[in-house]
Amino acid sequence: MILKILIHLLPEFLADLFFITLLLCLVGTVLVTRWMGEKRTKMKIERAGTLKNQGLAQMKKLCLRYKTQHPELDTGHIVSLTLSQLVDQLKKGSLAAESVLVAYIEKALEVNKELNCLTDFLSECEAQLQEVKKQKEKGLLYGVPITLKDNVGYKGHDSHCGLVQFLGIADQEDSVIVQVLKKHGAVPFVKTNIPQSMINFDCSNSIFGQTLNPHNHKKTCGGSSGGEAALIAGGGAVLGVGTDVLGSIRMPCSFCGICGLKPSGNRLSSLGFSTPVSGMKSAVMMPGPMARDVDSLALFMKAVLCDDMFQLDPTVPPVPFRDEIYNSSKPLTIGFYDTDGYFLPSPGMRRAIQETKALLEEAGHKLVPFSPPRIEYALNELCIRGFFADGGSTLVDKFNADIVDPNLKQQMLLYKIPTIVKKIITFFMRPVFPRIANHVNAHCGVGSVKQLWKHNAAIKEYRCEYINEWKKLNLDALLCPMLGPAFNIGCPGKLFAGFCFTMLFNILNFPAGVLPVNIVTPEDEEELKNYKGYYNDLWDKDVIKGMEDGVGLPLAVQCVALPWQEEQCLRLMKEVENVTRGKLNK
Repeated sequence: MILKILIHLLPEFLADLFFITLLLCLVGTVLVTRWMGEKRTKMKIERAGTLKNQGLAQMKKLCLRYKTQHPELDTGHIVSLTLSQLVDQLKKGSLAAESVLVAYIEKALEVNKELNCLTDFLSECEAQLQEVKKQKEKGLLYGVPITLKDNVGYKGHDSHCGLVQFLGIADQEDSVIVQVLKKHGAVPFVKTNIPQSMINFDCSNSIFGQTLNPHNHKKTCGGSSGGEAALIAGGGAVLGVGTDVLGSIRMPCSFCGICGLKPSGNRLSSLGFSTPVSGMKSAVMMPGPMARDVDSLALFMKAVLCDDMFQLDPTVPPVPFRDEIYNSSKPLTIGFYDTDGYFLPSPGMRRAIQETKALLEEAGHKLVPFSPPRIEYALNELCIRGFFADGGSTLVDKFNADIVDPNLKQQMLLYKIPTIVKKIITFFMRPVFPRIANHVNAHCGVGSVKQLWKHNAAIKEYRCEYINEWKKLNLDALLCPMLGPAFNIGCPGKLFAGFCFTMLFNILNFPAGVLPVNIVTPEDEEELKNYKGYYNDLWDKDVIKGMEDGVGLPLAVQCVALPWQEEQCLRLMKEVENVTRGKLNK
């Protein structure tokens, strides 16, 4: 009887056993695959760290060798020179190009030890310098050591965007900008750190870690061109190449107290630059210069806006740099605003604008109040909804083989939430936190190709609306706020909306630059304690947490011009530099 029962139950038992075994195998496969993936990720990170250390060792060895042969070398004097002074002495021969390269390599090592801003040594720089010396004509940047943000294409080196997925994939050739810079005699010698995926205004990733602010190590240097800004502000570079898609040049320049320019889309070639989200057109990514002064930015633009670039990339309009606009002394009509009605600037930011406005008026320029139209609509519905048109899925895919950096976890959580859940969150959040709810809703993307077409048309309409307001006032340029001072490390990932001061001009596709004009005072710090913003919501509270303990940190302003008017933008920046130098508490 028992035997019959067992025989009867056997098939069912075997079926259950098979199902359980299959389930265990599947779970085991997933766990093993995940373990192997994590192991490969860690191995890639370790290898990248090893290569970086080897590069740093090469830099030290090069400096030691040269300084042993030239004990009289005064590296401190060399790195104190402005770019124009440096170029002048290099062309005259009063400074040897090798001495200048060694001086900056040595200083970059010193700054990196303090701030962790370097990712790669471009060891080819020695050989390239010898090629530069053979050139019949000395270019505009003859013998100048320059630095590159890590996503700038350089033959034989990674452009990994702070993501493990792209490690070990060497570029097959130099980006067009690098080729042109080399033709003008510039010598790229290092690459610099960026935030993971470059969609953050902190500067940390799982490969190379956190880069610090040179003025205060508890503060971030900004992002995504953060390593560039930290290195230049620390004195380890005189000229660098960054990229800007939401404010990635201007944000770190503001935080570190240097100058930077985001040109109009397609004024410079972006061929050979890496990005984690290629094909996105709503906010235009552009390479641009970063330096200690405005004249250096202008010299960079003059150098790269040349026949070499126009031939290497025929999609770039062949418009050379117009010196007559940059060097003009004609008084300007300048629009200004110290708040956009969406994100209340910190006390120091508003003071920086107001004092700069007064100084420009004293210098003979006309300042006219300007109100940017429909700012929340532009930021959420045009910029963010377009930037994350696919709901963030393309960006999330890039993290499949990565360890999410702690400073990016809150942003990644939002990107990973399904669209339907984002809409539900928006519905329940809107009565309490309307600004944040609209921001979350914008991350749902456009939903379809048809909606994307409508979205692109809406951007054109808004751009026309903005330009019409500009023309009504007959403006030459615009003076407006720039986020600052530098945030405490870890805070930018909680306040993506901080990009609002910069990303507007990516959507508009206007040239925009930043430069330091002042520093945070104890009075600014005291006022910040009572900051309520416009909504007194979680973001406004995060502003206080992010900016507190900022006394002495740089404050910047933003200068803007109409599309293809980089020279006019730089002209206003130069005027601001002239009136604020020595007159404000720098």
